[in-house]
Amino acid sequence: MDRAIDKKKWTPKKIMTLAGIAAVVILFVATFYFTSGNSRLNVEVERITISEVTKGTFREYIPVNGVVLPITTIYLDASEGGRVEEKLVEDGSFVKQGQPILRLSNTDLLLMMLSQQNTVYNTLTQMQINSNAAQQNTVSKLNQMADVESLFREAERVYTLDKHLYEQGVIGSQEFKKAENEYNYCLQKKKLTQEILLQDSVSRAQQHNQDKLSYQGSQEALKMMKQKVNDLVVRSPIDGQLTSLDAEIGQNKRQGDRLGQIDVISGYKVRVEIDEHYISRIYAGLTGDFTLADQVYQVKINKVFTQVTSGKFQVDMQFDGTLPKGIRRGQTLQIRLALSDEKQAIRLPRGGFYQQTGGSWVFRLSADGKTAYKTDVELGSQNPDYYEVLRGLNPGDRVITSSYENFGTIRELVLKK
Repeated sequence: MDRAIDKKKWTPKKIMTLAGIAAVVILFVATFYFTSGNSRLNVEVERITISEVTKGTFREYIPVNGVVLPITTIYLDASEGGRVEEKLVEDGSFVKQGQPILRLSNTDLLLMMLSQQNTVYNTLTQMQINSNAAQQNTVSKLNQMADVESLFREAERVYTLDKHLYEQGVIGSQEFKKAENEYNYCLQKKKLTQEILLQDSVSRAQQHNQDKLSYQGSQEALKMMKQKVNDLVVRSPIDGQLTSLDAEIGQNKRQGDRLGQIDVISGYKVRVEIDEHYISRIYAGLTGDFTLADQVYQVKINKVFTQVTSGKFQVDMQFDGTLPKGIRRGQTLQIRLALSDEKQAIRLPRGGFYQQTGGSWVFRLSADGKTAYKTDVELGSQNPDYYEVLRGLNPGDRVITSSYENFGTIRELVLKK
């Protein structure tokens, strides 16, 4: 009798088929998992920096270094060149306005002054000669005028008499005509002599004015030459402290050479160098502060020098309020220059993560602190301590702020203690 054979449900072929299908599914899931960015990386907590997001006062500022300088500095330049004959004040001394500092000598300048003195004397002598000649010429003209006046009066008398006699028929027309012609001649000569005398008067006044101007010009030139000689003695223009004196006895100085400077020590200012990146945001009135001897002092920008040199530009800052005790010229101050007003903001401590993310995302820790996930954020202003958080984080969140250089494209970190 035939025996029924039970059909096997799990044949080797079926098992192999199912195993292949499962392997494909597992491979697909694994590929999707790893390529979708949800890869994980174990990280030791000791090798990273974890910072807490807080809310508090925030101000954007940049750290800059400033050098303390006198409030006013007057430079001493050689008005005239010469040889240094005598140093009357030593470098670092306090001087009064007008006090002699150096004495120079210049033989050529002295000879020029003597020559100009001779020019003045010669001009004065020539002026006197011209005046005497003009006076003599005027006297001569006046004598001529007197003679002409006398002849005119006589011709006028004869003409008047002959006219009367002619009208009475006592004399003939020939004799009357002669008297009339003589009268007209003397009248014209009188007018001409008066015109000559008037022109002489005008010419004399012009000559006198020209001589006077020439003499005054030569005197002014002599005065300036004497001033040049006086400038060989270098004097202090103000009260202050003489610094950077660069002159030794026997040394030749050219006109315009820098001899030193006078510092007004009644106050101080701070000269600060700033990176040109901030030039559009820097203006007079911005404030800053610095710490000295455990006390905070305020400073304010009062002048901006827009010329850029080696990628930097300069500003002058004045002390706003109390002047630090014992502060000295040349002292360096580390100043926090504010670029904005204080405000309340969500703050994230600065860290190396910014180099890899540019502030667009961070690794934020989970509530239990065992993992950290990639989180998109938006950061705003910054200062040397914090970034301003605009979106993506809340106060109390914990963030890895150290460098992400070794994390690659990992989206999740497993924190190991």
